[in-house]
Amino acid sequence: MERIPHLYVETDVSQCIKDGKCIQDCLVILEKIEVWLAEGDELPEFIKPANAKFLRRDIYDRFYYYVDKITGRVERDMVLVLPDGRTRIYLKKEDELMLLPVEGFSKTLIANVGNRVRKGDAFAAVTTKKGEVHYLKPPKAGTVVFIDEVSNHPHYVYYILPEE
Repeated sequence: MERIPHLYVETDVSQCIKDGKCIQDCLVILEKIEVWLAEGDELPEFIKPANAKFLRRDIYDRFYYYVDKITGRVERDMVLVLPDGRTRIYLKKEDELMLLPVEGFSKTLIANVGNRVRKGDAFAAVTTKKGEVHYLKPPKAGTVVFIDEVSNHPHYVYYILPEE
């Protein structure tokens, strides 16, 4: 059974909190403190909404809505929580992702979300109509944060957060 990462996207406080209670699952970040709230939870007293950042839970398949398709620039702060529940990937507004297309007669996805790929590692393979196999490798090392298989059918686009 494949599990899907959870996506939290920066939003206005009014989209998360009403009358001091959480109206949907959200993450509140106050300096270096993270508070994970479920729907119905009360906002802790020590958090002043004017000083905190609010990220609401969104549908993971909407990840590409928050990334500029031309520049690969992240448009809002986001947090991905991988299916293991412990691993988190933090994306800051203005981070530049590598958008790497996978196009060909037959496509094989090798790397999955959360996988780190090095410059020489293949993240996908394409087979031509003649049966030739070509392995796709990223120009820089990074972590796969999303694989778009919705908006560009029948092809895929890997979104990779490059390492510094």
